[in-house]
Amino acid sequence: MRSDLIKCGTARAPHRSLLRATGVAEEDFGKPFIAVCNSYTDVIPGHVHLHKVGEIVKEAIRKAGGVPIEFNTIGICDGIAMGHSGMKYSLPSRELIADSVETMVTAHRFDAMICLTNCDKIIPGMLMASIRCNIPTLFASGGPMEAGVLKDGTKVDLISSFVAAAAEQQEGNTPEHSLQEVEQSACPSCGSCSGMFTANSMNCLCEALGMAFPTNGTLLATSELRRELFEKAGERIVEMALLQDKREKGEDVGQKLLPREIITTEAVDNAMVLDMAMGGSTNTVLHSLAIANEAGLDYNVKRMNDLSEKTPNICKVSPSCHYHVEDVHNSGGIHTILGEVERGCKGLLNLDCPTITGKTLGENIKEWDIRCDTATPEAKRFAAASSSRKCGTQAMSNPPAAATIDELKLDFDPQDCVRDVANAYSQQGGLAILFGNIAPLGAVVKSAGVLPQMMKHSGPAVIFESETDAYEGIVSGQVQKGDVVVIRYEGPKGGPGMQEMLAPTTAIKGVGLDDSVALITDGRFSGGTAGACIGHISPEAAAGGPIGLLREGDIVEIDIPSQSLNVKLSDEELAGRKASWQAPEPRIKTGWLARYTALATSADTGAVLGLPKGEG
Repeated sequence: MRSDLIKCGTARAPHRSLLRATGVAEEDFGKPFIAVCNSYTDVIPGHVHLHKVGEIVKEAIRKAGGVPIEFNTIGICDGIAMGHSGMKYSLPSRELIADSVETMVTAHRFDAMICLTNCDKIIPGMLMASIRCNIPTLFASGGPMEAGVLKDGTKVDLISSFVAAAAEQQEGNTPEHSLQEVEQSACPSCGSCSGMFTANSMNCLCEALGMAFPTNGTLLATSELRRELFEKAGERIVEMALLQDKREKGEDVGQKLLPREIITTEAVDNAMVLDMAMGGSTNTVLHSLAIANEAGLDYNVKRMNDLSEKTPNICKVSPSCHYHVEDVHNSGGIHTILGEVERGCKGLLNLDCPTITGKTLGENIKEWDIRCDTATPEAKRFAAASSSRKCGTQAMSNPPAAATIDELKLDFDPQDCVRDVANAYSQQGGLAILFGNIAPLGAVVKSAGVLPQMMKHSGPAVIFESETDAYEGIVSGQVQKGDVVVIRYEGPKGGPGMQEMLAPTTAIKGVGLDDSVALITDGRFSGGTAGACIGHISPEAAAGGPIGLLREGDIVEIDIPSQSLNVKLSDEELAGRKASWQAPEPRIKTGWLARYTALATSADTGAVLGLPKGEG
């Protein structure tokens, strides 16, 4: 075993002395050492219960014959970091997490790893690290939050709170529900925020990527069935470690167990097909590019666009619709979405891709697609897990409302929540990559969340040099119907850190301009963003990209169906402006963000860190 390097032989007596001090017993030295990479923290709703999850997983590992060794990573709550300088640290934290996990696993020679995660940046950071370490690894998320419910039965979530806060500042506005009621109801339980925001998008993508068990992305954090899922994960990771040991001794075990064997070009394609089908967060584009980069794959935004052209958008979830992740789960979850894609678009998915279950993606779909005759009783039992509809429900405490999904009474039509291809919202995917003279290397939009009348839009640029200035400008009336809000110098280098623009985008909706105003930026968006909001513009302004050359009143032309983003200026005019452009001084010159600014690459390559010039 890999861990023999720290526990076997006379020369390793000092190592064993130290391990004994941590509680490792004599009989443990012949067992696989399993890293339990936790991301528990008291400040993120999606992670507050992960210390309990860690204990369940560790006990399952012990029972299966392994030695669990837990360590933690950092984690940032994007919602709490939103709207102030803290958001500059959010995307950069992905790199710190990847580096720290790589450091712990490599330094201590663990045999396998289970990653307990839930929220944005933490999931991709751990995925990137798993590829670097390339030991048997599986992911187990803490699960999504329940949707909030107001007194009149209206469902709400975190985005409802952002919109209500912006509307409260609009003079003369009379909201349907009080800000206080929305605030107190929006986040009723632990778990990752209840819409198809970035955290839930990434947890769902882990299923399609092959790195997590079915239901990982949709089974509520409050469901008592999550305990079973965690126990199964603990048992399976020990099995994977022992199988890998046999492989290293020359035995054919008939399974692919390593991240670099699972996360292939075809597997990333599967994840992106899912993303397009369910209209996930635009951040998944950024993170998927970074993950592919770690795996050494030649993967780019053009490939994503090609997949979007072939993939129907069959599911919409908040913020693009009134449905929430709990509804997706009761409609069959991720493998039912994949099943509908396979039935309607034969050959689009790569069904032979291996997964951590020991089965192929196609075999997992047959067992977990509840609309398929081959769905297992376990799949139908898990699909019945539902919301408690109460504030304060604890993790893993809520029993299913029925024995199977066939017996569960739903207050919505699951065939509408997850549609078949013939009744898709559109025959193209829910995300699109735009190109043009503003975005030569691409820009990303969640087309599933764009109103029909805003799919094409032309208007004068109203320019802001920061996210906070834009928010103030929008709520104070500086932006008018027909305008295009431009927020620049918020990219990976310029921000630095590529801040999420949830405050300005929800402000546009809050002041009633979402049907007439578009927003473009070299920054990025929360998964909670909806509307004609185009981000990840590359090259960014700080790198001399054309978005930095725009001037107040320039006419910006957006055509999402044609995948184009342009400013109505001649090439000669843009070249003249570029000749007089000067790179601004870095906004931060000390500490971690100064180093990040120096090393960060463009959004079209995943905003990964590169080596300093002259190296590598």
